[in-house]
Amino acid sequence: MRTLFDKFDEGRYISPCGDKAFADLAWNAHPTFEGVELKHLLTAADTDGKFSYHLVRIAPGMSIGEHIHADQLETHEVIAGGGVCINEGMQIPYECGTMTILRQGTPHSVTAGSDGLYLFAKFIPALC
Repeated sequence: MRTLFDKFDEGRYISPCGDKAFADLAWNAHPTFEGVELKHLLTAADTDGKFSYHLVRIAPGMSIGEHIHADQLETHEVIAGGGVCINEGMQIPYECGTMTILRQGTPHSVTAGSDGLYLFAKFIPALC
């Protein structure tokens, strides 16, 4: 059965400004955190730097360690799998349908559970 994550991974962006098939976009290894991959759906180049959208997949038991985005507000929408997010010291169970906001300049981390974790992440302004 295809998950919501699969549908996003194979989805598309459609607007008067263009059309982009997400299946044509590459998965990129996170530059710092092992077992974490990103697919950059919309980037600063697409949005004049105002925002960016990304799919994130975290392998089972792997983590995005504690870090801060000094210049961006970030949101997470859990679209498959599960895990836990530590947001400003608060432990948030991540399961499909959970959404959280990570304020600019605040420490946070994310760890995938045994089934991995699949997120739709948004940054304002754009991360890349």
